[in-house]
Amino acid sequence: MSHEAHQEQELENTCSRDAQIDLFNLIGGSWPPAPKEPEHPEYGSVQLSPRRNMQRTNHHERVKSVNLINHITPERRRNRPTTSSNIQVTEDYSQNIKMVHEAKKNETGLLVDVCSGDGPEDLYDSPSLGSPRAVTSNTKPSCPSPEHLQDDIGVGSLVEVATDVDQNYYGVVRWIGLIEDIATAGVELEQSVCGLGDGSHKGTRLFSCGAGRALFVPLPLCRRDARFRDTPPPEPLRDERSDQPDCPVVTGVVPPLNSLGELAGKNRGIQGHHNSCYLDATLFAMFTFTSVFDALLYRPPEPEDSPHYSEVQRVLREEVVNPLRRHGYVRADRVMKLRTLLERLSDVPGLTSEEKDPEEFLNGLVAQLLRAEPFLKLSSGQEAYCYQLFVEKDEHITLPSVQQLLEQSFATSGVKLSEVPAAFIIQMPRFGKQYKLYQRVQPSPLLDVTDLIEGLPRQCAVCGSLARWECGACAAGGALDAGALCGACLRLAHAARPEHKATPLSICEEYANILESSPIPRVYMELFAVLCIETSHYVAFVKTGAGHDAPWCFFDSMADRKGERNGYNIPEIVEISELCAWLSEEGRALHAAAPLDRHLPAPAKRLLADAYMCFYRSPDLAMYR
Repeated sequence: MSHEAHQEQELENTCSRDAQIDLFNLIGGSWPPAPKEPEHPEYGSVQLSPRRNMQRTNHHERVKSVNLINHITPERRRNRPTTSSNIQVTEDYSQNIKMVHEAKKNETGLLVDVCSGDGPEDLYDSPSLGSPRAVTSNTKPSCPSPEHLQDDIGVGSLVEVATDVDQNYYGVVRWIGLIEDIATAGVELEQSVCGLGDGSHKGTRLFSCGAGRALFVPLPLCRRDARFRDTPPPEPLRDERSDQPDCPVVTGVVPPLNSLGELAGKNRGIQGHHNSCYLDATLFAMFTFTSVFDALLYRPPEPEDSPHYSEVQRVLREEVVNPLRRHGYVRADRVMKLRTLLERLSDVPGLTSEEKDPEEFLNGLVAQLLRAEPFLKLSSGQEAYCYQLFVEKDEHITLPSVQQLLEQSFATSGVKLSEVPAAFIIQMPRFGKQYKLYQRVQPSPLLDVTDLIEGLPRQCAVCGSLARWECGACAAGGALDAGALCGACLRLAHAARPEHKATPLSICEEYANILESSPIPRVYMELFAVLCIETSHYVAFVKTGAGHDAPWCFFDSMADRKGERNGYNIPEIVEISELCAWLSEEGRALHAAAPLDRHLPAPAKRLLADAYMCFYRSPDLAMYR
């Protein structure tokens, strides 16, 4: 062969190689991945470096652009510094799989899904997908297995895939198998990306997820999610765990407790650690003795849910709620798992270490990760998980009840509930940890919500018959039911008040005749928990059963402590037999007899002066949620 022919053949081979997308350049990682430092056996290693993506070392750093085309432009391999082992593996890979040609890019914004079958078939020059099977280990010493390289990444692992524009994609491995003899991972991304599929490849369903979330990449390009590698385990449990109660994982369905029984005592409840009292008290109130929130534990995942939904739900159910109900104790390291997931996956920072409030925890867990249906639906079209009381202070009232404050708040806002809630979480009129509108508030054991529900039949405040009209001006300064009037009473009441304007009430005419001749039913909700705060520390009073006379208990996740730096907190549950009396007229008498907080019994002071959030439930509706 002549010299000119040899040069022409070499030029043709070079152009053929350059016409293919370089996966190395696209992903921006090394091949094979460099070995990582050993991780911590429980929670992951300490932070390795501020830069945790898989960007290769390149002495000739490129100028990066937001245009995807600039990041998949072929780059000659001879200009890229690599080690000898990297050269061999990269060349083997390029020979065994044909990539998308430059003229036929399937653009996803920042990634090209090299294995997805959602695009036109002519974009991909690859054989049909083989049957999914486990990735076998390679016994050649020069080519370690993908599992070994990837720290035992498997189905369910939390991983990240990085690009050369410092854009990391996070997700969960849903499938592992061989595509064209390449160990490939099917990753369900946290967020959808334009151009990606739903878990199928060329008509074969490998796993299911939301549209635009399925990314198939070679397994060695997946790394452990760096967001979960830098959280150390709870320090108090390293050296002193041997003398603590056991806390095994409990699977299945465990019903809530219906009595205090043997639950009272030390080392009972949820163990606190590192400012976790806001979460401990809230979880204890929500799940120990009631099932009103159990839908959070068992709702099946939906396509719109986060890829981490099932893991968050499993940790909450099997490592926190079920052990609490069956064994009466949850160790702090179990709770730390949940806190770590919440901090990494929600937009609420500092959940593993900083002081937080219960509403922040509810927002991160219930609203963002579990995507629960809002507990409250307002006539204005708004929805909420808890209701903040906004009222003006009445200087003549020293011990308002929650019933009074709630009616005043609804009257001021002009909105109503569009339906009876199964759970009603009410925040007291206090702001921050110091300022309180009223120095003391008495929780109402029964909350009458009849006049707060839009479209619910109401009783005339004058004659007791079915109300047809409502006047906000007549109810001003009093209870909401004072504004409900029948037609006859409205004419009499407004005869001397021409400035008052009444609005008609919506009544189902099908039942109007029945309601005209029978008593109007009232709708009540039952108080079952009160969260209290004093000097940044949350505790909980929780009702231990159903019925008006059911006893109450007091829970503190950090009631005592053993040891100093390497010690641990001791949670405690105490029965409070007097609490029912403090919620009645006896509580008002106690308030009048003890004008100073220091004169009150310690539990009464916490209940009346430190109340932060009250939990109510509807006995009739809770069983359906």
